[in-house]
Parts: sequence; C-alpha cells; structure tokens
Amino acid sequence: MADWDWALSVNPKDPTPLHAQLERSIRVAIGSRRLKPGDQLPTVRELAVALRINANTVARVYTHLERSGTLETRRGVGTFVVDVADTTHNQAAREAELRAIVTRALAEASARGFTAADVRRELQAITKGASS
Repeated sequence: MADWDWALSVNPKDPTPLHAQLERSIRVAIGSRRLKPGDQLPTVRELAVALRINANTVARVYTHLERSGTLETRRGVGTFVVDVADTTHNQAAREAELRAIVTRALAEASARGFTAADVRRELQAITKGASS
C-alpha cells in the first residue's frame, strides 16, 4: 500500500462525477497538509489502478490541477504538489478563488441540510487534526 492511499479517494456510488471527486480529494489533501508542497503524487496509471477508475479521468484531473497551478509535472520525473504560496499569482485573484471555493462548499453543505456553523466546526476539526 502506497503512503498516499489514505489521502486520495473516490466513491463510485456518489452522484458527483469521479473527476470532480478526485480533484476535490487532492485539493482537500493539500489543504489539510496531508499532501505538502514538493510531495510526489502517484503516476496516472498507479492512481487509476488504486482507485479503480479510468486513467483518462486521472490524467484529466492532473491536467486541470496543473493549469490551475496546484500541481506540476516534470517530464520523466513525476507529478508534484506546487507551493502555491510561492507562485506569482495576484493576491486578489487568489482571494477571489478562495471565496469561490468557500461559496461552493457552503452551497453544497446548505443543500444537504448543514449550516455555516456546521461547516466552520468541521473545518476547525480538520485543521486541528492536520496540525497534530
């Protein structure tokens, strides 16, 4: 079992498309510091086999995360988590991106009957767990 197995997952029974689940899983692992800047991700094939999904789905997610500046693929070496704090992105654009992420998360939580306080409490629990 690879050391990243616990960090990345998808649920075929979830109505959310697999590519969206995988992207969210990678972003959550990075956000919670389970995957840190410089960490190498599994190859497309390794991850596809481990998650039992199509390799094209994994490649699509990796490509999207590369374009957003989250991952970097080094030819012949692998795919790595980028230190987004060190990128040259405009701070206002980064804040707008974060606002959009939070807005989507709150909308999804609300649609499932959760309140903003529930989301805040869970974020604090995740953050506290990641720092220990």
